[in-house]
Amino acid sequence: MTITRGDPAHPPSPVEDAAAAGRSPARRSHVPNDGSADAAAVERARKAMLHEARDLKRTRIGADVVCEALLRQGVDVFFSYPGGVILPLYDVLGDYPELRHVLVRHEQGGAHAADGYARVTGRVGVCMGTSGPGATNLVTGIGTALLDSVPMVAITGNVPSALIGKDAFQEIDINGITLPMTKHNYLVRDADDLPRVIAEAFHIARTGRPGPVHIDITKDALQQETRAEHPSEAEVVAGLPGFRPNLDGHGRQLKLAAAEIASAKRPVILAGHGVLHAQAWDDLRAFAEKTQIPVAWTLLGIGVIDEAHPLAYGYMGMHGWKHVNRAIQSADLLIAIGMRFDDRVTGNVRTYAPYARIVHVDIDPAEIGKNVAVEVPIVGDAGRVLRALTPMVAAVDPATRAEYFDQLADWKADSIASSWHGSGAWRDGLLSADYVIERIGELTDHEATYVADVGQNQMWLARYTGFRHPNSHVSSGGLGTMGFSVPAAMGAALGRPDRETWAITGDGGFQMTSQELMTLVADHIPVKIALLDNKKLGMIRQWQEIIYGGNYHSASLPGPDFAKLADAYGIPAFRARTPGDVDDAIRSAQAVDGPALIWFEIAEEQNVFPMMPAGKGLSDLIEKWGGADE
Repeated sequence: MTITRGDPAHPPSPVEDAAAAGRSPARRSHVPNDGSADAAAVERARKAMLHEARDLKRTRIGADVVCEALLRQGVDVFFSYPGGVILPLYDVLGDYPELRHVLVRHEQGGAHAADGYARVTGRVGVCMGTSGPGATNLVTGIGTALLDSVPMVAITGNVPSALIGKDAFQEIDINGITLPMTKHNYLVRDADDLPRVIAEAFHIARTGRPGPVHIDITKDALQQETRAEHPSEAEVVAGLPGFRPNLDGHGRQLKLAAAEIASAKRPVILAGHGVLHAQAWDDLRAFAEKTQIPVAWTLLGIGVIDEAHPLAYGYMGMHGWKHVNRAIQSADLLIAIGMRFDDRVTGNVRTYAPYARIVHVDIDPAEIGKNVAVEVPIVGDAGRVLRALTPMVAAVDPATRAEYFDQLADWKADSIASSWHGSGAWRDGLLSADYVIERIGELTDHEATYVADVGQNQMWLARYTGFRHPNSHVSSGGLGTMGFSVPAAMGAALGRPDRETWAITGDGGFQMTSQELMTLVADHIPVKIALLDNKKLGMIRQWQEIIYGGNYHSASLPGPDFAKLADAYGIPAFRARTPGDVDDAIRSAQAVDGPALIWFEIAEEQNVFPMMPAGKGLSDLIEKWGGADE
């Protein structure tokens, strides 16, 4: 188009035309499908996003149902952080004083706290968050619970139903994200569905192989009035016809297992987390004593038997005791109960337990034969299987195993006498981590709850504490989540207030979730924190030294003055640099009525030995490196 002199620069707009004609311009609507029912629903939802308060006339709404359902499930505490779409729940929460709400400083901390609570109590842990980033911040904690089979219900809010799929503020497909890391998940759009969904979620989380369940609730479902009633447990079970975990071992398989046990000369029991989930520690001990079979345990199986028991042999695997791994490699029968033969236990499967036949008991049929081929599979609850199997085996006179026990004792004596154990001080008199852990175990009389972080500190805790009781050891085994210790210890301390609670952490993991120090103070949660500071990502440094030829990168980790950091939060802090400082620091922390931190400045280059390199087997342990042990 050519514009000539005198022509207007642009054609008149509808507004200008209307003004020239002396009338009001017609208004145009930009609402998609304006006039339709869908458009009206979206408009109502957008208004609801801006209107947070409930009606002055109190009615029973979806948020009430959530609180009622939690109380019906025996929930006494949950860990959460508020946000826009979950505020209807917070609006009614004051009407339910029986529910203790712990305001965490990050949703990941809430998920780990729910995890720690569940592990020490055997009950379902509960955490909550809002939509979008609040929900995604829970994901690491949900994944941690999945890989360690921890019963958890994670509840998140979402945008109103009509806005789902509209990319509304803080909207994310959290159901799609959590689908592969939960036993089951739900999206609830109708308040009438909440009683059934929440009851089902708790049933699924704790039944069979435990694990996390996620419930996502739209804001309008939290706000809707509802008269829906809560179902009974029988109604919940009837409504889940496809979820019927097998709890009792098959009689024929039990007979085969009994026959294997009768003929074995060098049997070993491998006990895992499933024994603790089934609360079958007494059944395990009775079975071991009747058959006179030594018991080894996985990382998550720590506590299945008192480590002072004569048949307790030790912790297996990549950084386990050398004598335990030797026993497995020479065994003629492995009786694996509630464990999954993960790679940190077996190493190279082709060289694993080369002389052993294997009986494998697990409640999850998917785990049997997945990593290791076995001769006698038994699907069932660890406790029920042990109670059924024990009467089927003959009592064994310890004298008939004298030669076997003598060899096991020799191997154990050699292993414990090795220089990596109980050194007290390491090179040049520097403080060693193993000594710190031993002293914490001794000065707590082995009666506390001990919560590990991930890395070298995790292995030192597993090896040197001396565990006496079930569910006294808490650790992120499958996912290996750094930052787990302090928030998980919060939940553990609230779940078992009758026990002293210690968080054992490295300086790397501690700095990932140290904001939860404020939660400890605000809620007066008396966690004692043992911070093992080697100014390194210790396990990274060890692998780079041994596996990568000393090519160090990003292993050094300068940190703050941890005593000043603790003081800024109002937490008493103590410092230990030498073996002589250790006992006084521990006793001082124990004397504090509330949380306390001990800053242990340990040797910077201490390694965890023995060590099974990746791709190698249990017979390929590295016991020292470069002429030096730990």
